[in-house]
Amino acid sequence: RQFPGCGNIVTFSQFLFIAVEGFIFEADFGRKRPAIPIRNYFIMVAMFFTVSVVNNYALNLNIAMPLHMIFRSGSLIASMALGIVILKKRYSVSKYASIALVSLGIFTCTLMSAKQVASDSSLNQEDGPQVFLWWLLGIAALTFALLMSARMGIFQETLYQKFGKHSKEALFYNHALPLPGFLLLAPNIYQHAVLFNQSELFQVPVIGLTLPIMWFYLLMNVVTQYVCIRGVFILTTECTSLTVTLVVTLRKFVSLIFSILYFRNPFTGWHWLGTALVFLGTLMYTEVWNSLGPFLARRRRGGRPKEE
Repeated sequence: RQFPGCGNIVTFSQFLFIAVEGFIFEADFGRKRPAIPIRNYFIMVAMFFTVSVVNNYALNLNIAMPLHMIFRSGSLIASMALGIVILKKRYSVSKYASIALVSLGIFTCTLMSAKQVASDSSLNQEDGPQVFLWWLLGIAALTFALLMSARMGIFQETLYQKFGKHSKEALFYNHALPLPGFLLLAPNIYQHAVLFNQSELFQVPVIGLTLPIMWFYLLMNVVTQYVCIRGVFILTTECTSLTVTLVVTLRKFVSLIFSILYFRNPFTGWHWLGTALVFLGTLMYTEVWNSLGPFLARRRRGGRPKEE
């Protein structure tokens, strides 16, 4: 919020931390050979790095954070579409209906945000068209990242089926191999490091260490991101790419609500409708009521699961 363009230093810090941790505990300081051929990791890394960078730059193209989160929840649609095209999968009518609801929700939020950008741009008639064109470019960037992310999920699923489940190894190589690519972003990363140094000082509770508050925020982000991404990589070895995408979508929904309530981001009734459609479509996809029905019936009868 204080530095909207700081996505690159955040991503670099996350990659560096996970790569160092993986090099020590997973790769055994480079002595352990990968179970999955390294060339496959290079392909996956190219996709992963591209998605991360494109999503970061979208925030510099007049894309608001709530719209960014909602739009990326469309990864469910992209994953299903590519699953049909590439893996020749077929789904039930309820699955297609759920995807339609998610699509409608994203379209509603995108349309309302477009109107907000247009109205804000009208304050300055000279810059108006230019601002709106940058916003359209941001939408195009998010769409590209969405499809690339879905393709990466399918590629991961195929690799695990062929070579076995190696979530920790995949986590390490997906974060270590892209590190040289950050040299292209070095000026931007250095610029924000300087800005972080100039932020107000903050005393860390318990340990009493004093440091610029932006570095403290970054440290907390890196730690929580490590916990999050490690969980996601374990999930990719146990579930299909579509199910993983669904879980990540629900996580984004919770992040969205927190973003609106805590940071007081503008959110209209139409945005709420779009968000509700996204959430309802996600619940339809999981067919959660099919699982809840028998469970609630047992509860009403006073039944309890048998102890093992």
